[in-house]
Amino acid sequence: MNKEKTLKATSGRAGKKHGGTVAIFLFLFVLGAFMALPVYLAVVMSLKPSQEWFIFPPKLYAMDPTLDNFRDMFRETGKLWVPFSRYVANSVIVTVSVTVAQCFTASMTAFVLAKGKFKGSRLLNSIIVISLLYQSNVIYIVQYMVIAKLGMIDTYLALILPNIAAPMSVFLMRQSISQIPDSMIEAAKVDGAGMFQICWQIVMPNQKPALMTLIIFAFQAAWNIQSGTLVFDESLKTLPAAVSQAAAAGISKQGVAMAAAVFMLVPPVVVFMAAQKNVIETMAHSGIKD
Repeated sequence: MNKEKTLKATSGRAGKKHGGTVAIFLFLFVLGAFMALPVYLAVVMSLKPSQEWFIFPPKLYAMDPTLDNFRDMFRETGKLWVPFSRYVANSVIVTVSVTVAQCFTASMTAFVLAKGKFKGSRLLNSIIVISLLYQSNVIYIVQYMVIAKLGMIDTYLALILPNIAAPMSVFLMRQSISQIPDSMIEAAKVDGAGMFQICWQIVMPNQKPALMTLIIFAFQAAWNIQSGTLVFDESLKTLPAAVSQAAAAGISKQGVAMAAAVFMLVPPVVVFMAAQKNVIETMAHSGIKD
């Protein structure tokens, strides 16, 4: 009797466990499909010919898929005073510069805040946490005034410098570096290592997962920088600005705008897939114990 009761109880627990796993899987599947829907619609819309844009109710698929929108995108932008390749080059310059500079500055700032012992460190950490609550739109006017005073309007620096300082990046790196044992830092000091050497030769090699995550966030944010408020020279505008201008041209150009939007999706997706692999591998093998 006891064995039968034990088997029934075990079977009941196993059934509940499998039922919970299936429910979680279904929930994550629905959530993933919901998040992938905008990407799917963007690809479908970029493949639709112009006559399918006026069909009502709209279809969630292309009845006669074509690549004419992509060909029109390169042909029409090639006729402009500023070619499409120039917008792409501007976005690449700004994105790479912001990503590299943000990772460099955020790593050093986070190291000092996490492992440095000085007066006011708690206050600075509190300021960084509070700054996460504010959107960048709050400082647009002040930002424009400062950049104008510095004479950086209509330059790459107007797009690069304001985006280097990111509170979220500093917070992410600080939380990760805080997990490094203090004994490791003290041992390096005893061996005669300076703070800069400790930061880049001891701490940062153990922060690869956090750095890969930071690269994903920084690249995505920098790639989507809108240049319309600080840069007015058409030859210095980024790709998102060109896509916005194409989308504002009316329904007849929506296919071209969606083709440009799909073109913009490719670099962030490639960076995400490459960095995600490294994050998963290093997360599994980067445990540090004091």
